[in-house]
Amino acid sequence: MVSHSEEGGQNRSTVGGSTGACSGPDKKGSVVTGAGPGYPERETWTRQMDFMMSCVGFAVGLGNVWRFPYLCYKNGGGVFLIPYLLIVFVGGIPIFFLEIALGQFMKAGSINVWNIAPLFKGLGYASMVIVFFCNTYYIMVLAWGFYYLIKSFSATLPWSTCGNEWNSENCIESFHHQNCNNASLANVTVSGNMTCAELADARSPIIEFWENKVLNISSGLDEAGSISWELTLCLIAVWVLVYFCVWKGVKSTGKIVYFTATFPYVVLIILLVRGVTLPGAYDGIMYYIKPDWSKLEEAQVWIDAGTQIFFSYAIGLGALTALGSYNRFNNDCYKDAFVLALINSGTSFFAGFVVFSILGFMAAEQGVDISQVAESGPGLAFIAYPKAVSLMPVAPLWAALFFFMLLLLGLDSQFVGVEGFVTGILDLFPEKYHHRYKREIAVAICCSLCFIIDLSMVTQGGMYVFQLFDYYSASGMTLLWQAFWECIVVAWVYGADRFMDDVARMIGYRPFPWMKWCWSFITPCVCIGIFLFHLVNYKPLTYNNVYVYPWWGEVIGWCLALSSMLCIPVSLLYKLFRAKGTFKERWAHLTSPVWGAHHLEYMAPDMKSLSSLSPSTDDNKVIIFESVM
Repeated sequence: MVSHSEEGGQNRSTVGGSTGACSGPDKKGSVVTGAGPGYPERETWTRQMDFMMSCVGFAVGLGNVWRFPYLCYKNGGGVFLIPYLLIVFVGGIPIFFLEIALGQFMKAGSINVWNIAPLFKGLGYASMVIVFFCNTYYIMVLAWGFYYLIKSFSATLPWSTCGNEWNSENCIESFHHQNCNNASLANVTVSGNMTCAELADARSPIIEFWENKVLNISSGLDEAGSISWELTLCLIAVWVLVYFCVWKGVKSTGKIVYFTATFPYVVLIILLVRGVTLPGAYDGIMYYIKPDWSKLEEAQVWIDAGTQIFFSYAIGLGALTALGSYNRFNNDCYKDAFVLALINSGTSFFAGFVVFSILGFMAAEQGVDISQVAESGPGLAFIAYPKAVSLMPVAPLWAALFFFMLLLLGLDSQFVGVEGFVTGILDLFPEKYHHRYKREIAVAICCSLCFIIDLSMVTQGGMYVFQLFDYYSASGMTLLWQAFWECIVVAWVYGADRFMDDVARMIGYRPFPWMKWCWSFITPCVCIGIFLFHLVNYKPLTYNNVYVYPWWGEVIGWCLALSSMLCIPVSLLYKLFRAKGTFKERWAHLTSPVWGAHHLEYMAPDMKSLSSLSPSTDDNKVIIFESVM
């Protein structure tokens, strides 16, 4: 007798968005779905290098260039590498490997991958919410970069001179603080019409171009102001680029990343060569790497190391799972994880030399300490770097190269994020509902929806909205929460040893037990420890350390954060309460894995009892666990 089940109208035997023709429980009580006629095989990378380059393109992004160097300087220079590398091995690599291996094993996107323990599918929904928010606000950096790229094609860079319509009377092109060391010279004119006393209020043309021209920033979040049509056009242009990078799937994406992931390294090397020849570069680099051992005693240093790793490794977004799902089942993802981690962290460290050679020069030119010019985030990309390229011979050429690099650096992260989101959505729909142009339509809807939300960020108050998304929606807390639950579900619900066996079945050997120990004990403790520290030491969001967000702005921010974090407990409670039977029976059923068609082939040693289940045998008994979901 066949008993059917439904979960939101979808047959329980559906895995990876496809309905199996035959299924049955394995020896551990799991549900297995077989491959029937016309069962669609999941798309795979043309070459394994396509996967590697896509991961590099996604995980190595703007955060490596504009956040790591600043954190390294702020937290004791070279001594910051101690907590950083420690957390790489106890948190970064274990979860990075876990997500890729999970996607490769289950052959599914960020939602259906949790068929490994269906009760915790909320993890998939949470990652979809996070990556959607990330896709929405992250692209604004690309729009700003594209705007600067266009403005670079001029004889004189617009941010290198005063006298433009957006400049104030306090604008000054060159600072000469060295001529004002003596207090008696306060009224002596040293630069243009400015005296030494007036230099304190002077503003660089680069800062004024950024704040007055590009952002045209308003007084606060409550003053949206008008939409910038120039930024809107740039936003449309980058969304169109993203769409055509993603719409055909991994076959085309895997080719594009060969260029978008490698070219930024060429430009970074060129900028480093130029940077170290500037006066003050040596002081800047020493500020970057000189160790301050006393910093190791501060908890904030360890917190910064943890949050930077989780953010720069792109953990908890579901995109790594989606990328891994397109791997061959027997791909050695264990080795890949270490190689990719080395590239990611190595890029961060290398970028620091580029950044601080330039910041050292800027500090020397302005006669101030490096602490006054060192910053992270958009201020570094759109203030410090443009200043550096403006000082080079044939400045427009270098500016165009730099912003083209910036565009590519963010573009591959963006389109892989969109790929991860679309993959998760498409996996939810059974094959019978798939349209011929399902991917193209899904990508178009995703891009259009994000663009509509982005319109709030191209207004005069857009920077305040951007910062709200950046601080709350894909912040350290949401990613730490996500990573904690991923470890708990795999290690304690599905079973760490069981998953190690699955990995060994894929790659041909068992990974070092360190991975299992991390998933089971060390990584969850690191995640929850940093998470609680964040919560206890929470500080209201500010802009430029001056503007404090209104209470309702913080409420919106917390709604963005909780919209993903609550997916896990709400989904779990909903499934448990809707189920039938005793708590033990509900738990046993809802945590039983739902296997896909490919597992029949690759997990044959554990599924000999299924050998008789063949789509071509008419008298097979099809057994599907009765749904209680």
